Amino acid sequence: MSDELPDIQAAYKKGDTVEGFRVLSEIGRGAASVIYLVQDPKNKQIWALKHVQKRGPKEQRFLDQAEMEQKIASAIAHESIRKIPRLIKKGSILNTRELFLIMEFVDGVSLHEEKPDRLDQIIDIFRQTAHGLAQMHDAGYVHADMKPHNVIVGHDFVGHPTAKVIDLGQSCKIGTVKERIQGTPDYIAPEQVRRGEITPRTDIYNFGATMYWTLTGRNIPTAMGLKNDALTSSIDESKIEPPVPVRELNPEVPERLANLIHECVKVRPEDRPENMHIVADKLDLILGIVRAAAAAGTPAAADEQN
Repeated sequence: MSDELPDIQAAYKKGDTVEGFRVLSEIGRGAASVIYLVQDPKNKQIWALKHVQKRGPKEQRFLDQAEMEQKIASAIAHESIRKIPRLIKKGSILNTRELFLIMEFVDGVSLHEEKPDRLDQIIDIFRQTAHGLAQMHDAGYVHADMKPHNVIVGHDFVGHPTAKVIDLGQSCKIGTVKERIQGTPDYIAPEQVRRGEITPRTDIYNFGATMYWTLTGRNIPTAMGLKNDALTSSIDESKIEPPVPVRELNPEVPERLANLIHECVKVRPEDRPENMHIVADKLDLILGIVRAAAAAGTPAAADEQN
């Protein structure tokens, strides 16, 4: 291969060999990256390979994000968080020009593309996701971009839906204050908009907004809808419109679950659940109640206080 980097648009083709892996197909693209489905010819193992390139100084952040993504993924051992066992750097010692992430291939579709058919399956996806995020927080990191697009729904060997959290590109250490606003507008927490500390409660908000959209088909109003000064990040959080109650939009949602979602998307971080373990435990309980109601032939959204 010459010293010239292949253009990001002139991607590797099926049959090419990249860092010892055979390209099977292209499966995704980002601002400075392409993701391929590849196979290790030695053991026939299938992987996803993410190729990130830097064309100029302004694109260094893409390399930094990819390197952090691999570092965080390697620090977490949970079945609901995508594994990234290898990072390959190319270039000189002082000037990395491109890198490759060898990632677990996740076979499924995003929660944004397709939701499970049954309420109990949707809650189970929420439960698995919450437990994975709790493990990430225990390791000292925050995902910081939780949304339906970043939850891949697959199936285990007996057909039960499984959740896998992907895209740790915006993930960071707990307590990080980012220089610029990062996050997806429809799911972003108020503290992300005003560039405050990113904490596990930030993920709780993003996750609550994800659950809200999944069950209602609507997005909650976020601080991105307010006029703010991007330089001072001054926003009046009291003007954030409260979301329409979940059960007004979807009466089939159990009251406990609706209440949990509204707790998660409280404007002030201190008003949200203290940690993701609490959220996960409540989802465990809710799933048990819903499955018991289904077995008894009673409505899942019935008053659960009895």
